[in-house]
Amino acid sequence: MKEAFPPTYKVGSLREFAEWTRRVVRDPQAARGVPKEWFATKELAERATGKPVSAEAMVKLLSPGNLAVLDAIRQYKPGSVRELATLTGRKEASLSRTLKRFAQAGIVAFQDGPHRTRVPALIARHVHLDIDLTGQHSAVAVDGPP
Repeated sequence: MKEAFPPTYKVGSLREFAEWTRRVVRDPQAARGVPKEWFATKELAERATGKPVSAEAMVKLLSPGNLAVLDAIRQYKPGSVRELATLTGRKEASLSRTLKRFAQAGIVAFQDGPHRTRVPALIARHVHLDIDLTGQHSAVAVDGPP
């Protein structure tokens, strides 16, 4: 699967980071365009940079209209975001933002389709919300595959 955006981190060894740091001290321009966060492996980077979704945000995300989008993905398996927009009657730009939020929550993933299209796929089966009514320790868990 192709990443939608370039990573905001760099993967490299401690030695590579030290060499880069020395180069930047000598020439600050060398830092342009290089992410400021470094990790030893891609797996560590993805774990560290993944932003958890709050229970409150998940409740908003799982509105009736957005649940209909997930149902359309499950039922019709659209071949592109544009096709999903047609199926759901949603504007493509708005739908893309919603799908991005679903992807961040671990509910939807994108696969590469023909002609540079992104194919949305449902990757979760359940979402578990644990809402602490005192506001102290709410949690979200997403289970997959469907």
